[in-house]
Amino acid sequence: MITPNPALGLRHIALFVKDLEACEGFYVGLLGMTVEWRPDPDNVYLTSGHDNLALHRMPTGFTSSGQQRLDHIGFIVESPQQVDVWYDFLRAHEVPMKTAPRTHRDGARSFYCLDPEGVTVQMIYHPPLSKNSA
Repeated sequence: MITPNPALGLRHIALFVKDLEACEGFYVGLLGMTVEWRPDPDNVYLTSGHDNLALHRMPTGFTSSGQQRLDHIGFIVESPQQVDVWYDFLRAHEVPMKTAPRTHRDGARSFYCLDPEGVTVQMIYHPPLSKNSA
């Protein structure tokens, strides 16, 4: 059996959302993502150039089945100072905050906020990833 090459990274996330327009406004209007593809009125694919976030309108009557749990999604920023800039910017736009910025033991710096559907979003400077994405 041939062993596959390592994956190129976790660069695609798909979320069911109730208010597609509000979520698109958050990720495009505030976080700066762009629309990559809109196949129909119920689906939009967004990108920041290195990733893909699919937003799918939750079907009427949809109920979750199974044990899948999402804690949060994270957006890498280029420096610790940018974490604070993002915090001030998103607060000024009345985005609900879960935490204030803090520096972690490994040198990372981050905070958590909520998107319009209540998904926890982390804005994070993570030294090994931030320096490689610039």
